[in-house]
Amino acid sequence: QVRLVESGGGSVQAGGSLRLSCAASGFTVGTSSMGWFRQAPGKEREGIGMIGADGRRKWADFVQGRFSIFRDNAKNTAYLEMNSLKPEDTAMYYCAAQIGRTWYFSLEASRYEFWGQGTQVTVSS
Repeated sequence: QVRLVESGGGSVQAGGSLRLSCAASGFTVGTSSMGWFRQAPGKEREGIGMIGADGRRKWADFVQGRFSIFRDNAKNTAYLEMNSLKPEDTAMYYCAAQIGRTWYFSLEASRYEFWGQGTQVTVSS
């Protein structure tokens, strides 16, 4: 059974940092494509970044080099490291996975088969 569990959210001041974790079970993170998304109240879910099964990374324009994605194969966990956080980064953050042999180098939510329950990030000014 595939499962994704996010953790690491919280409240920080602008300029601060957070590391979100996405612990996976039922598949191998190291050979899958992992994406991070967020949804703010009243807004649509948007893609933040992804790491493909081949290791390539793709980012949304708003990231502007502030975030990084990596994975720990031994822990079967993916991470989103966020620095220089801004109040507009406040949202519920989700990780998602494409686990099939065919995958898409994409930040479109519809390309991802499995989702976690989300973790809240709040950035105060």
